[in-house]
Amino acid sequence: MTKEQISIFKEKALKYASNFEVCCYLDSHQYQDKYGKHDCLIAFGKEKELIAPVGNAFSLLKTFVKQNKDWMFGLLTYDLKNEVEDIQLLREDRLGFPDLFFFVPKYLISIKDDEFKIVKGEVDIEKIWNTPITDEVRRYKLNIQNNFTKEAYLDHIEKIKQHIKRGDVYEMNFCQEFFAENVEIDPLITYKQLTEVSPTPFSGFFKIGNKYILSATPERFLSKRGEILTSQPIKGTAKRSKDLTEDLAIKNALKNSKKEQSENVMIVDLVRNDLTKSAVKGSVKVDELFGIYTFPQVHQMISSISCELSPNIHFIDAIKNTFPMGSMTGAPKLRAMQLIDQYERSKRGAYSGSFGYINPDGDFDFNVIIRSILYNEENQYLSFQVGGAITYQSDAEKEYEECLLKASAIMSVLKN
Repeated sequence: MTKEQISIFKEKALKYASNFEVCCYLDSHQYQDKYGKHDCLIAFGKEKELIAPVGNAFSLLKTFVKQNKDWMFGLLTYDLKNEVEDIQLLREDRLGFPDLFFFVPKYLISIKDDEFKIVKGEVDIEKIWNTPITDEVRRYKLNIQNNFTKEAYLDHIEKIKQHIKRGDVYEMNFCQEFFAENVEIDPLITYKQLTEVSPTPFSGFFKIGNKYILSATPERFLSKRGEILTSQPIKGTAKRSKDLTEDLAIKNALKNSKKEQSENVMIVDLVRNDLTKSAVKGSVKVDELFGIYTFPQVHQMISSISCELSPNIHFIDAIKNTFPMGSMTGAPKLRAMQLIDQYERSKRGAYSGSFGYINPDGDFDFNVIIRSILYNEENQYLSFQVGGAITYQSDAEKEYEECLLKASAIMSVLKN
């Protein structure tokens, strides 16, 4: 099929799949990725599911995987950190995503190289092609609020820098929530608008009952191909410019920024340490350091770290050993997470967690839930969070501006 036909098919298939109680749609938007096996996966309907609270969620997931040698798609929320480390802070949860959710789909479609394949189930392709789609653009008048005033945010940055000065942490990821109440959105149209503004390689649409994740994330958390684990943390962000000469200058400045390199290498070291827990001795390596990748809204600094999975380690334990991802915590990880609980004002929940797939061979690919809209249709609560890495060199004003830059794609959709 042509690229245009594939694009139409994907949109129709997603709309068809979204009529089921559960569906997970993963789309790379044609980004070339040597670690990825699929351009797009569309899973819908459920044969089996696992809903597990913090406590023994990873153990239950391991059992679920052993009992079901099948495709499965799922969500790992940030709050599973409380199971990895002995830390827990109770905050109001207005989104209500399960701490861990996985399902074995009834139907699965894979798209690769402009061809689609029915991987599982008797999918009625004619029904999909006959599914009507709309070019409608929704213009929302949302009262988007922030749980930090600018002054409070700047004050918190200075407090965090004092912890860094004392040696409590070297780097900490600090986030703020934007939210809207009594909101009615069309999740499909909103996701379409978001990905038109910001097409990214790990984007996805995840529906769990009346809860939705609309994601334009550019970041991979962890993948497994054969016995090779790969993590690709992002640390380092710069705005784009419509002027090509200026845009190239901004990109080169990011590439050569000692501050951004310092932030990035701290997380690279953390990820190397996390992977060591699951690796064949001596196999952890940095495949790419300080790679610069360009997206519609921003340039990003991305590093790639890999290892060979030890035959003594189950791959679910490898996920647990690296969770939550270092790019969304800081270093050292435990103290950074304790300070996150102390200084952030919202429950992260699905934000800075991960969703993705596991195939019957035990290979998997999971993203990092950033640049994403979270929506509870039942109580009409919408939320998105943004954050950045705080080091002692951080300029509070610039960190605040970076947060607004990261939120710009979502803001442009919701305030269209």
